[in-house]
Amino acid sequence: EVQLVESGGGLVQPGGSLRLSCAASGFTFSAYAMHWVRQAPGKGLEWVSGMDGIGSTTTYADSVKGRFTISRNNARDTLYLRMNSLKPEDTAMYYCAKGAKYGYSDYYSPPQGQGTQVTVST
Repeated sequence: EVQLVESGGGLVQPGGSLRLSCAASGFTFSAYAMHWVRQAPGKGLEWVSGMDGIGSTTTYADSVKGRFTISRNNARDTLYLRMNSLKPEDTAMYYCAKGAKYGYSDYYSPPQGQGTQVTVST
């Protein structure tokens, strides 16, 4: 059974930083691309960033480029998202999502975890 458990969210002031984690189990983590997506209150899912299984391809939404960094530790089956220079518009529930097997594409499965809340506010 695929399990994705997100953590690391919280309340932070504008300009602050957070690092999100996603612990994966139930599949061969290193074989799959992984993505971060978010959902702000009253809005649909927004793709944030993606990475292939070996970390050779990374992509970012224009809204987070230069501020967010995706990474993964395949030995620990964990995906990360380092978020710097946070803005109020980054406030959302953040989810990790399983992507394509072997390679990279924009495809990702619907998020299965509970997500982790990020709130950027004074």
